[in-house]
Amino acid sequence: MYGKAFAPEYQGALTSLSVNSSLTDVLAAGTERLRAAERDGQPGEAARSGLAVAEAHRRLGRVEEAEQAWKASYRAAREAGDVAAMAWALWSGGTLARQRGALALARRLLGLAADLGERGGDVVVRGYSLAGLAETGRIQGDYEAVGRLHEQLLAEARRRGEARHTVWALEGIAQMHRNTGGYDTAYDLFEEAARIAEGADDRRGHAWALRGLADVVSVRDGDAERALALLSEAETTCREMKLSSALAYNHKMRGNVLYRAGRYAEARALYEQALAEFRAMREPRGEALSRLGLAKSLARLGRDRAETAAELADLASTLDRIGLRHAREMVARAQEEFGAGPDGDRAGDTDAGTDPAPGTGAGTCADAGADAAAGPHSPAEVAR
Repeated sequence: MYGKAFAPEYQGALTSLSVNSSLTDVLAAGTERLRAAERDGQPGEAARSGLAVAEAHRRLGRVEEAEQAWKASYRAAREAGDVAAMAWALWSGGTLARQRGALALARRLLGLAADLGERGGDVVVRGYSLAGLAETGRIQGDYEAVGRLHEQLLAEARRRGEARHTVWALEGIAQMHRNTGGYDTAYDLFEEAARIAEGADDRRGHAWALRGLADVVSVRDGDAERALALLSEAETTCREMKLSSALAYNHKMRGNVLYRAGRYAEARALYEQALAEFRAMREPRGEALSRLGLAKSLARLGRDRAETAAELADLASTLDRIGLRHAREMVARAQEEFGAGPDGDRAGDTDAGTDPAPGTGAGTCADAGADAAAGPHSPAEVAR
């Protein structure tokens, strides 16, 4: 039913790159091709190869380099008059903005990308952009608003037989069920995503699905050892593909599993490791979630209650500023728990991850219209 996973963000002379190519290899090949295109006066090819450079930098956690690369890709695409390439550059910029915690900017850029994708006749980038809007709403906890969009994108992906897009949609829907207590449904969806990803040789998607399964196995079944084994399997892929952000989220989830198992000192060490990783790549959402886990672990290990209260209050302010409602609710629960005296929290915290949302092609979902209409009237304003 599904073919092999492919990476449409690797374009032009880079289409031979695999969805499983190491990011360091992608960056090297993309940079080499970009320099050649610029030297030869080929702005269209520069835009396409620059997109791969931007995505490699972003996934490696190199925020400044990714910012410069996607804007340069947009300018080259505009010079070439390639509307679809302009859309791809804006998609990359929007995905980076979400990763940086700039969610309003992410919605604006992804909305512009969806619009340009439609105007440029590129159904793939329009689908990617709509999926990015759906994921942005999901990580904010706005499930009612984006749940239907996820389902529509899943149906589109299944109809087109696009494995990578199907895996992304399944994982997003699974995460929403997990976060609202539907553990059995979440497990089934993560399991299906893992099976499809493995069959399609989508190693990144498979790693994220394993992480979701580990979360459910931990919170639903209390089986810490199986959860840790699943995370170890996923970590191997993250290291081999140089997936810096995914690896940091894997470490944070390992901290969650250990915390739920009452192994607070071990959990503290993992949260500290994840926190350092997120800070190095300037990813505020992952940083905040790691801080939450660390604060809870330290409280369990005897930290002064006033220090815990101050940390949680600062976290609440940070999450209010970013606009992460689900994570803010987790902080509120922690404040209640430790303010009245800790009595155990098996669920711990969770998150939905930040891997870019693969689109699903036709872009038939009008739900994203409000987002597409928001923010700068001209895409050129955001690429200066």
